[in-house]
Amino acid sequence: MTRAVEIRTDIATAADLRWQAKRELRRRTALRLLAVANALDGMSRAEAARAAGIERQALCDAVKRFNAEGLAGLVDRPPGRRPERLSEGEQAVLVHHILRGPDPDRGEPASWTLPDLCRFIEARFDKTMLPQSMSRLVRRLGLSKQKTRPVHPQRDAKAAAAFVKRGSARR
Repeated sequence: MTRAVEIRTDIATAADLRWQAKRELRRRTALRLLAVANALDGMSRAEAARAAGIERQALCDAVKRFNAEGLAGLVDRPPGRRPERLSEGEQAVLVHHILRGPDPDRGEPASWTLPDLCRFIEARFDKTMLPQSMSRLVRRLGLSKQKTRPVHPQRDAKAAAAFVKRGSARR
């Protein structure tokens, strides 16, 4: 049978932990505080956990965190996040590719669609992405899904400016 982990008494007494538990807004943290206070008062680990309404293993984990980190160890930690699928460098390449725009002379479409960008990522970085994931990534990178108005490659800028100055002939 293993020996029970000793609880630090230099941080707080059982009364201090109960006082803290009454003022704690987070229920799970308050239950951990009460369980540790019960164990400090001399209850067995199973009884202390049962009285606080948590599992014995949860009390054991709380005691280990309390010994290592003090009162801050009893507070819930933020959940971890999945790592980004594309690194920062790859995201920068994607942003440059989107802002550069498609080149019709090379057989690219008139404008980028999400599946086109997914195929670009697969060809360039050998990573697969779904269009829904690409949509979230594009939004997170600060790019909108709005398309620019198409411009004909052989458009004459001088003729367009002259048309705007003179206006339409139908007046």
